[in-house]
Amino acid sequence: MINGWSETFLAGIQTLNQILTAGIAITAFSLFLYSLSFNLRDRVARSFAIILLCVVVIFTTEALQDNSGSIEALDLLLRLQWFGLVFLPAAYLHLSDALLVTAGRPSRGRRRLAVRGMYVVAVAFLVLLAFGYLLGPIVPDGKPAPYLLRTVWTEIFTIFYVTAMVWAGVNFARAYNLMLTRSGRRRMLYLMAGATAPALGSYPYLLFGYGLAAQHQYLFWITATVINILVGGLVVVMAYSVAFFGVSWPDRVIKSRLFKWIMRGPVTASVTLALMTVVRRGGELLGAPYSAFVPFTMVASVLLMEHAITFAAPLWERWLFYGRDRNELELLQNIEERLLTQSDLQQFLEAVLAAVRDHLQSPAAFVAALDDVTLSPIVVAGNRAMLDQESLTEALDHVNGDARREFLWGNFWVLPLHRRRHPDMDRDELPPLLGLLGVARKDSRPAMEHDQREALWLLAERAAIALEDRQLQQKVFRSLADLQPQVELIQRMRAAGRYDSRASLLTEPLPHEADLANWVKDALTHYWGGPKFMNNPLIKLQVVRELAEKEDGNLANALRSLLRRAVDQVKPRGDRKFTTEWILYNILEMKFIEGRKVRDVAARLAMSEADLYRKQRVAIEAVARAILEMEVNTLDREPEDRRALSESGV
Repeated sequence: MINGWSETFLAGIQTLNQILTAGIAITAFSLFLYSLSFNLRDRVARSFAIILLCVVVIFTTEALQDNSGSIEALDLLLRLQWFGLVFLPAAYLHLSDALLVTAGRPSRGRRRLAVRGMYVVAVAFLVLLAFGYLLGPIVPDGKPAPYLLRTVWTEIFTIFYVTAMVWAGVNFARAYNLMLTRSGRRRMLYLMAGATAPALGSYPYLLFGYGLAAQHQYLFWITATVINILVGGLVVVMAYSVAFFGVSWPDRVIKSRLFKWIMRGPVTASVTLALMTVVRRGGELLGAPYSAFVPFTMVASVLLMEHAITFAAPLWERWLFYGRDRNELELLQNIEERLLTQSDLQQFLEAVLAAVRDHLQSPAAFVAALDDVTLSPIVVAGNRAMLDQESLTEALDHVNGDARREFLWGNFWVLPLHRRRHPDMDRDELPPLLGLLGVARKDSRPAMEHDQREALWLLAERAAIALEDRQLQQKVFRSLADLQPQVELIQRMRAAGRYDSRASLLTEPLPHEADLANWVKDALTHYWGGPKFMNNPLIKLQVVRELAEKEDGNLANALRSLLRRAVDQVKPRGDRKFTTEWILYNILEMKFIEGRKVRDVAARLAMSEADLYRKQRVAIEAVARAILEMEVNTLDREPEDRRALSESGV
C-alpha cells in the first residue's frame, strides 16, 4: 500500500514537473514574441530575446522528452537541448554589455570583441556537439531520468559556462552601481534576480549528479519542481525589467500591456495545457487512453480564460496601474469611449433630418455648420439639387437678432442654430451662431402650423447640441495635436532617464520621424546652398558633427555628405535604370542632386506631376529613415569620454 502511494506521489510530481517545464517554454516563447513586437530596436531587448530563444529551445526539448518514446528520439531530444544551452553564456554576456552601454559605460571595443568571441566559442561547441564530441552516449534506463554521459569537452564547456555567467554577473553589478535613478536601480535588481533563474535552472545537472539523484529520487524531483517554479516566475520578472528599455511609453502602459500579454498568452496556454494533461492522465488511470473530454477541456479552457481576462482587464488596470492618476485616466477613458466622431455626428444629424422631413413631408433638408465665417453643409438629406441651386452663404444675411425665429430663403425654411445660453449671459445677449437648419417647403405655404413649428424647433435644438459638441471637440483635438509633439519629446527624454538621468537631459533627443522628413525635404531643396540648408536642424545631429571633423569643420559639406549617403542607401543594386524599382532614387537624383525641373523629371520618368509629388514624398521619408538609422548607430558607438564629459556637467 505504501509502495503504491509512493509511486503515485512520484508520478504526480513528475507530471507536475512536466507541466511546469512546458509552461516555462510557453512563457519564454510568448515573451520572445513580445520582444520582437515592441522594443526590438533596443540592444538590451535584442540580447534578452536571444536568452529567451535559448530558454525556449532548452525547455521545449525537455518537455517533449517521454520515456514512452524510442531511445533514438529521446537521445535526439537530449542533444537538441544543448542547441540552446551552448549559446546561453554568450547571450548573458551580450545582455550585460548592453546594460553597461545603457547605464553610461559604452564599450571601447574590448567588450564588444569579447561578446563576439563568446559567440564564436559557442559555435565551436555546437560543432563539437554535432560530431558527437561534446556529449557521450545516452543512458536510457538512468535513474531518476535518462541522461547523457559526459566527456572531457563537457567539463570544458562547464568551465566556460560558469566563467561566462560570473563575468556577466560582474557586469550586472557594475551596471547597477551606475544607475542614478531609483526606478533604474530597482529594475536592475529585478533584472539581476530574474537573470539567475535561467542561468542556474537550464544546466542539466544529471551529467554530474546522476549517482546522488538515483539514490534520492524524491528529493531530485521535488528540487526540480521548485527550480522550475522559480525559473517560470523569475523569467517573467526579468521580462518585466527589460520591457522598459527602448520604449517611451508611460510606465503604466508598459505594465498593463505586458500583464495583458502574459495573461492572454502564457497563463491561458499553461492553464489549458495543465487541464488537458490532468484529464488525459486521469483517463489513463481509469483505463481509457483517449478521453473525449480532452478537446472539450481545451476549448472550454481557452474560451473561459479569454472571457475572464476581457472582463477583468479594466479592473486590474484601474487598481494595479493607474495609481494616483486614476481620476484623470478614467476621465480620458470615458471620453474615448463616448467620443462623438464625425461619423457619429453625421449619423445623428441624418436621423434628425429624417425626422424633420418626415414631420413636414419635405423633399430635402440640410444642416450647415458655421466655422469662423464660412458656412458649409455637413449633412444633406433628400434632393441635393435643391440646395445646390442656391448660394448658401447668402442665407446668413437673413439671420436676425431673434434666436427662435425662422425665415424664408428661396424654397427653404431656415432655422438659426445657436449655442445654449450660459447662466452668466445677459438676458438680452444672443448666444453665438453655430449653423443653420434648412427644410425645403413642399408647397408655397408661407408659414407652418403651430404644432409643426414647435416640433421643428425641438429638432433644431437637438441639431444645435450636436454642432456645439462638434465645436468643443474640435478645440480639444486641436489642443491635443498641439500638445502631442511636446508630450512625445518629454516621454522620450523620460524613457532615456530611467537608467541614465544625466545623459537624457544633457544630450539632444532623437527627432521625430515626421519632423526629420520635413528637415530632409528642406535640405534637399537647397542642396547646393540656401537658407533652408545652412540653417537646417539636421546640422545638430551627432552624425553630422562627426562627418564635419572629416571635412575640416565644414558643417555644410558634412550635411551634404550625409544626404548623399542617405540617398545612396535608397539606390537599388546594379547599374542605374529607369524602371519601377529605380523610381525613388531617380527622383532624388534628378530633382534634388541634379536640380532638374519638375516637368522635365516627370517627362523623363513617364509619370504625371501629381504622381511625381506622391513618389517624392515616399523617397524623402526613405532618406529620413536612413538618416535616423545612421544617427542611432552613431549614438550607440558614442565614445566613453564624451559620455563622461556629459556626466561631469560641462
